Amino acid sequence: MEARLNAFQVTPEPYRLMVSMEKYLHGCGLPLPLLELVKTRASQINHCAFCLDMHTKDARAGGETEQRLYALNAWREAPFFTDQERAALAWTEAVTHIAEGVPDDVYEEARRHFSEKELVDLTWAVGTINLWNRIAISFRAVPGSYQPPKR
Repeated sequence: MEARLNAFQVTPEPYRLMVSMEKYLHGCGLPLPLLELVKTRASQINHCAFCLDMHTKDARAGGETEQRLYALNAWREAPFFTDQERAALAWTEAVTHIAEGVPDDVYEEARRHFSEKELVDLTWAVGTINLWNRIAISFRAVPGSYQPPKR
């Protein structure tokens, strides 16, 4: 596989804005392990190999277990996720498959586990990873070379 082009070199300003959004999300108060699960799950749905490579590495660097990462695609059947994580994953799936709408029961479950601000921030996180996925897939970003920053 060969990259088509480097979108971030061609248009650096949108890239800087996306990085600013990521900085906001990392400081918004949502747990970073939860954000990595959300990013990984959306990337699974969108079949974004580059983002899957990145976010599974980031998740592991942040202490996430292999078991939970392997089971993420079947989170409903796996006992390894908290109720809050399940609500976030259901929200992630609904927002990623937005053409189908966001069902009321998914919204109500998310509201049980997140404040209004947290739910809006979670939605920004889902929207942001979906945009990253679309850029990476469209221009064939090549997975494999990403390394998580040292913590």
